[in-house]
Amino acid sequence: MALKDVMHDIEGYQDIQKEIEVVRRYGPDYTTQKGRVQQIINMLHPKTLRFTVSEIREETTSTKTLRLISEMDHLPPFQAGQYINLCVEIGGIKTSRPYSISSPPNQTAYYDITVRTVPNGFVSEYLLHDVQPGVVFESTGPSGNFYHNPLFHGDDLVFLAGGSGITPFMSMIREITDKGLPRHIHLVYGSQHPEDVIFHTELSERARMHENITYSLVISDPHRGYHGHTGFLTADLLEDLVPDISTKMVYLCGPELMYPFCLRELKKIGVPRKRIRTEVFGPPKDVTAEPGWPEGMRSKARFKVTVRGRKTIAAQANEPLMIALERAGIVIPASCRSGECSLCRTRLVSGRVFQPSGVKIRRSDAQYGYIHPCMAYPISDIEIVL
Repeated sequence: MALKDVMHDIEGYQDIQKEIEVVRRYGPDYTTQKGRVQQIINMLHPKTLRFTVSEIREETTSTKTLRLISEMDHLPPFQAGQYINLCVEIGGIKTSRPYSISSPPNQTAYYDITVRTVPNGFVSEYLLHDVQPGVVFESTGPSGNFYHNPLFHGDDLVFLAGGSGITPFMSMIREITDKGLPRHIHLVYGSQHPEDVIFHTELSERARMHENITYSLVISDPHRGYHGHTGFLTADLLEDLVPDISTKMVYLCGPELMYPFCLRELKKIGVPRKRIRTEVFGPPKDVTAEPGWPEGMRSKARFKVTVRGRKTIAAQANEPLMIALERAGIVIPASCRSGECSLCRTRLVSGRVFQPSGVKIRRSDAQYGYIHPCMAYPISDIEIVL
């Protein structure tokens, strides 16, 4: 049998061919760039990007969208669902935060990031209340693994969103509807109040115009007289809204507490873990409540952190080591700030740190004492090498 015939027999091959045709039809044509390999690599995978805020749009009373225009005359392509790590300087402290891109990848003129108020949020308060059009930021290039893979994920998808967790899904839904892609999406969006639902009007309109998009809004704290779905994303509710959910690929993105709750509810209705994709969600709000936190360790205990060859600083047990370093003026590379990307990988010479479950340390790194400061909490005096 010829190789071509064998390829056609592989499950999913025809779907990939269709995806290739979509890319050829709508994607950029790079054939004119022959001979400019390094320049193209730098354009597609830049170490840093520089943006000007061109427009700020209020989505709800607690949420705004910042439109970012490249100062470098180009934007690298990304997969719908990916994020950039936005670098800021506030009060002399340099830090960064990852934000999902809410605009679709077929829109190549700008990136939109949608930011919601976080109680006592150091960066969110600055972005929402102090930033004006014309401000310039740097960021990493797009990254992250929370995107659709047609070969493994199929075209029948369920999106479970909570609060600002709608942002990566908005990029996906905009791409699907803008391009007419043959994917069926059922979005179940949980919000506390109906007036604080991000993108509600646009989501309703896109679902009305595209039969492959279904939009179900669920309000946990409705006002009197509200007639939509209410409560939490329980097994009973999900089974009622999406009767055959166990046969679909489920994507989950929202507040920290949403993950363990929804994973338990999905398990009740027979959704296998391998059919659930979750977005990274940053450091826990209360690390002392995490399994394995040392018994008797005070949350506000303070320890010395010696940065070999530089200086010694103070760090608190209940905040990530990266925060203490940034407060002291020591900025290390970062992208996800969730223990996944490994950019902040640092060697722990002595002492102990606590790292919550979910931090993805390579086996060799664990063997030789490397940690991820974005999700490492000092529980003794330590020494590190950057």
